[in-house]
Amino acid sequence: MKKYIFSFLFVVLVANVYAQSITDSLHHEVLLETDSGNIRIELYNETPRHRDNFLRLVRRGAYNGVLFHRVVKDFMIQAGDMASKTAKPGQALGDTPETYSLPAEIDYPKLLHRRGAVAAARESDDVNPKRMSSSSQFYIVWGIKFSDGQLDWAQERLNAHTDSTVQMTAEVRQMYKEVGGSPHLDGQYTVFGQVLEGLDVVERIQRQPVDANDRPLVDVRVHKATVLK
Repeated sequence: MKKYIFSFLFVVLVANVYAQSITDSLHHEVLLETDSGNIRIELYNETPRHRDNFLRLVRRGAYNGVLFHRVVKDFMIQAGDMASKTAKPGQALGDTPETYSLPAEIDYPKLLHRRGAVAAARESDDVNPKRMSSSSQFYIVWGIKFSDGQLDWAQERLNAHTDSTVQMTAEVRQMYKEVGGSPHLDGQYTVFGQVLEGLDVVERIQRQPVDANDRPLVDVRVHKATVLK
Protein backbone atom coordinates (compact mmCIF):
# COMPACT_ATOMS: atom_id res chain seq x y z
CA MET A 1 0.00 0.00 0.00
CA LYS A 2 2.81 2.45 0.83
CA LYS A 3 4.30 1.78 -2.60
CA TYR A 4 1.05 2.77 -4.34
CA ILE A 5 0.65 5.89 -2.17
CA PHE A 6 4.19 6.95 -3.02
CA SER A 7 3.56 6.38 -6.74
CA PHE A 8 0.33 8.39 -6.59
CA LEU A 9 2.02 11.27 -4.78
CA PHE A 10 4.84 11.25 -7.31
CA VAL A 11 2.38 11.47 -10.21
CA VAL A 12 0.55 14.35 -8.51
CA LEU A 13 3.84 16.15 -7.93
CA VAL A 14 4.90 15.76 -11.56
CA ALA A 15 1.48 16.92 -12.74
CA ASN A 16 1.66 20.03 -10.54
CA VAL A 17 5.15 20.88 -11.79
CA TYR A 18 4.01 20.43 -15.39
CA ALA A 19 0.93 22.58 -14.84
CA GLN A 20 3.08 25.28 -13.24
CA SER A 21 5.49 25.25 -16.19
CA ILE A 22 2.57 25.73 -18.59
CA THR A 23 1.27 28.64 -16.49
CA ASP A 24 4.70 30.25 -16.35
CA SER A 25 5.23 29.97 -20.11
CA LEU A 26 1.79 31.39 -20.98
CA HIS A 27 1.73 35.16 -21.34
CA HIS A 28 -1.64 36.16 -19.94
CA GLU A 29 -3.52 39.01 -21.57
CA VAL A 30 -6.37 41.20 -20.33
CA LEU A 31 -8.68 43.45 -22.35
CA LEU A 32 -9.96 46.69 -20.81
CA GLU A 33 -13.03 47.97 -22.65
CA THR A 34 -13.34 51.67 -21.83
CA ASP A 35 -15.60 54.39 -23.13
CA SER A 36 -12.51 55.84 -24.83
CA GLY A 37 -11.59 52.58 -26.60
CA ASN A 38 -10.00 49.23 -25.84
CA ILE A 39 -6.65 48.57 -24.15
CA ARG A 40 -5.03 45.13 -24.39
CA ILE A 41 -2.48 44.33 -21.70
CA GLU A 42 0.09 41.57 -21.32
CA LEU A 43 0.91 40.49 -17.75
CA TYR A 44 4.47 39.58 -16.80
CA ASN A 45 5.31 36.14 -15.41
CA GLU A 46 8.24 37.74 -13.58
CA THR A 47 5.70 39.24 -11.15
CA PRO A 48 3.52 36.21 -10.33
CA ARG A 49 1.77 37.65 -7.26
CA HIS A 50 0.67 40.74 -9.13
CA ARG A 51 -0.20 38.73 -12.25
CA ASP A 52 -2.37 36.26 -10.36
CA ASN A 53 -4.02 38.96 -8.25
CA PHE A 54 -4.92 41.00 -11.33
CA LEU A 55 -6.29 37.93 -13.14
CA ARG A 56 -8.36 36.99 -10.10
CA LEU A 57 -9.89 40.45 -9.84
CA VAL A 58 -10.64 40.58 -13.56
CA ARG A 59 -12.31 37.16 -13.49
CA ARG A 60 -14.44 38.27 -10.54
CA GLY A 61 -15.60 41.32 -12.49
CA ALA A 62 -14.03 43.63 -9.92
CA TYR A 63 -12.86 46.15 -12.51
CA ASN A 64 -16.15 46.35 -14.40
CA GLY A 65 -17.39 49.90 -13.92
CA VAL A 66 -14.35 51.48 -12.25
CA LEU A 67 -13.20 54.94 -13.31
CA PHE A 68 -9.82 56.20 -14.35
CA HIS A 69 -9.98 58.40 -11.28
CA ARG A 70 -6.52 60.00 -11.56
CA VAL A 71 -5.14 61.33 -14.81
CA VAL A 72 -1.96 63.37 -15.15
CA LYS A 73 -1.08 64.66 -18.61
CA ASP A 74 2.29 63.51 -19.93
CA PHE A 75 2.59 61.10 -16.98
CA MET A 76 0.01 58.36 -16.41
CA ILE A 77 -3.61 57.26 -15.99
CA GLN A 78 -4.76 55.42 -12.84
CA ALA A 79 -7.75 53.16 -12.09
CA GLY A 80 -8.85 50.46 -9.66
CA ASP A 81 -10.43 52.37 -6.77
CA MET A 82 -13.54 50.26 -6.17
CA ALA A 83 -15.42 53.21 -4.70
CA SER A 84 -15.19 54.94 -8.08
CA LYS A 85 -17.94 52.70 -9.48
CA THR A 86 -20.58 54.70 -7.62
CA ALA A 87 -18.70 57.96 -7.09
CA LYS A 88 -20.58 61.23 -7.35
CA PRO A 89 -19.29 63.99 -9.65
CA GLY A 90 -16.32 65.74 -8.10
CA GLN A 91 -15.91 63.16 -5.32
CA ALA A 92 -12.26 62.70 -4.31
CA LEU A 93 -11.01 59.18 -5.01
CA GLY A 94 -7.90 57.09 -4.51
CA ASP A 95 -7.88 56.57 -0.73
CA THR A 96 -10.57 53.92 -0.39
CA PRO A 97 -9.51 51.38 2.31
CA GLU A 98 -8.37 47.98 1.05
CA THR A 99 -8.34 44.65 2.88
CA TYR A 100 -4.87 43.55 1.75
CA SER A 101 -1.73 44.65 -0.05
CA LEU A 102 0.83 42.83 -2.18
CA PRO A 103 4.56 42.41 -1.50
CA ALA A 104 6.67 44.37 -3.97
CA GLU A 105 7.96 42.46 -7.01
CA ILE A 106 10.30 45.10 -8.41
CA ASP A 107 12.49 43.69 -11.19
CA TYR A 108 14.81 46.49 -12.30
CA PRO A 109 16.21 46.96 -14.92
CA LYS A 110 14.19 44.25 -16.68
CA LEU A 111 10.76 45.79 -16.01
CA LEU A 112 10.78 49.53 -16.55
CA HIS A 113 8.35 52.44 -16.58
CA ARG A 114 8.45 52.67 -20.36
CA ARG A 115 5.47 54.10 -22.21
CA GLY A 116 2.59 51.63 -21.87
CA ALA A 117 3.90 49.97 -18.70
CA VAL A 118 1.26 48.76 -16.25
CA ALA A 119 2.25 49.14 -12.61
CA ALA A 120 0.74 48.86 -9.15
CA ALA A 121 -0.12 52.02 -7.25
CA ARG A 122 0.91 52.22 -3.62
CA GLU A 123 1.19 54.48 -0.60
CA SER A 124 4.26 56.67 -0.19
CA ASP A 125 7.55 55.50 1.33
CA ASP A 126 7.04 57.37 4.60
CA VAL A 127 4.09 55.12 5.51
CA ASN A 128 5.04 52.18 3.28
CA PRO A 129 8.82 51.61 3.47
CA LYS A 130 8.54 48.09 2.00
CA ARG A 131 6.78 49.56 -1.05
CA MET A 132 3.85 47.17 -0.78
CA SER A 133 1.41 47.46 -3.68
CA SER A 134 -2.27 48.34 -3.66
CA SER A 135 -4.46 45.27 -4.03
CA SER A 136 -6.46 46.76 -6.90
CA GLN A 137 -5.23 50.18 -8.02
CA PHE A 138 -2.94 50.30 -11.04
CA TYR A 139 -1.63 52.88 -13.46
CA ILE A 140 -0.62 52.91 -17.10
CA VAL A 141 2.40 55.01 -18.00
CA TRP A 142 2.36 57.59 -20.76
CA GLY A 143 5.23 59.90 -19.82
CA ILE A 144 7.38 61.83 -22.26
CA LYS A 145 10.40 61.23 -24.48
CA PHE A 146 13.33 62.45 -22.41
CA SER A 147 16.30 64.57 -23.41
CA ASP A 148 19.75 63.90 -21.94
CA GLY A 149 19.29 66.80 -19.54
CA GLN A 150 15.92 65.48 -18.39
CA LEU A 151 17.41 62.03 -17.90
CA ASP A 152 20.16 63.55 -15.75
CA TRP A 153 17.39 65.09 -13.60
CA ALA A 154 15.62 61.73 -13.43
CA GLN A 155 18.85 60.03 -12.33
CA GLU A 156 19.32 62.58 -9.56
CA ARG A 157 15.77 61.86 -8.37
CA LEU A 158 16.43 58.11 -8.51
CA ASN A 159 19.62 58.57 -6.49
CA ALA A 160 17.68 60.44 -3.81
CA HIS A 161 14.85 57.91 -3.57
CA THR A 162 16.81 54.66 -3.97
CA ASP A 163 20.10 55.48 -2.23
CA SER A 164 21.73 55.43 -5.67
CA THR A 165 20.91 51.73 -6.15
CA VAL A 166 18.99 52.37 -9.40
CA GLN A 167 21.32 53.49 -12.17
CA MET A 168 20.20 53.99 -15.75
CA THR A 169 22.45 52.26 -18.26
CA ALA A 170 23.16 53.74 -21.67
CA GLU A 171 20.62 51.31 -23.15
CA VAL A 172 17.92 52.36 -20.67
CA ARG A 173 18.60 56.04 -21.32
CA GLN A 174 18.30 55.48 -25.06
CA MET A 175 14.99 53.67 -24.60
CA TYR A 176 13.55 56.59 -22.62
CA LYS A 177 14.71 58.98 -25.35
CA GLU A 178 13.17 56.93 -28.16
CA VAL A 179 10.10 55.32 -26.56
CA GLY A 180 9.34 57.58 -23.60
CA GLY A 181 7.99 56.87 -20.15
CA SER A 182 8.59 57.84 -16.52
CA PRO A 183 12.10 56.74 -15.49
CA HIS A 184 12.03 58.52 -12.12
CA LEU A 185 9.65 55.78 -10.84
CA ASP A 186 11.94 52.86 -11.67
CA GLY A 187 12.98 50.56 -8.86
CA GLN A 188 10.27 51.90 -6.55
CA TYR A 189 6.97 50.55 -7.93
CA THR A 190 6.09 47.11 -9.24
CA VAL A 191 5.70 47.04 -13.01
CA PHE A 192 3.64 43.95 -13.84
CA GLY A 193 2.44 44.39 -17.41
CA GLN A 194 2.63 46.25 -20.72
CA VAL A 195 0.08 47.63 -23.16
CA LEU A 196 0.12 45.60 -26.39
CA GLU A 197 -2.68 47.50 -28.15
CA GLY A 198 -4.48 50.71 -27.30
CA LEU A 199 -1.71 53.20 -26.60
CA ASP A 200 -3.77 55.67 -28.63
CA VAL A 201 -6.53 55.19 -26.06
CA VAL A 202 -4.10 55.82 -23.21
CA GLU A 203 -2.99 58.99 -24.97
CA ARG A 204 -6.58 60.22 -25.33
CA ILE A 205 -7.35 59.56 -21.67
CA GLN A 206 -4.20 61.29 -20.39
CA ARG A 207 -5.24 64.43 -22.28
CA GLN A 208 -8.60 64.72 -20.50
CA PRO A 209 -9.27 67.95 -18.56
CA VAL A 210 -9.19 67.25 -14.81
CA ASP A 211 -10.17 68.87 -11.51
CA ALA A 212 -7.89 69.82 -8.61
CA ASN A 213 -7.64 66.13 -7.59
CA ASP A 214 -6.61 65.02 -11.11
CA ARG A 215 -10.00 63.36 -11.65
CA PRO A 216 -11.31 63.82 -15.21
CA LEU A 217 -14.14 66.32 -15.43
CA VAL A 218 -16.00 63.84 -17.63
CA ASP A 219 -15.89 60.30 -16.26
CA VAL A 220 -13.69 57.81 -18.12
CA ARG A 221 -14.89 54.32 -17.22
CA VAL A 222 -13.73 50.73 -17.66
CA HIS A 223 -16.98 49.13 -18.73
CA LYS A 224 -15.60 45.60 -18.79
CA ALA A 225 -12.32 43.80 -18.13
CA THR A 226 -11.82 40.34 -19.63
CA VAL A 227 -9.08 37.71 -19.46
CA LEU A 228 -8.20 36.89 -23.06
CA LYS A 229 -5.72 34.14 -22.20
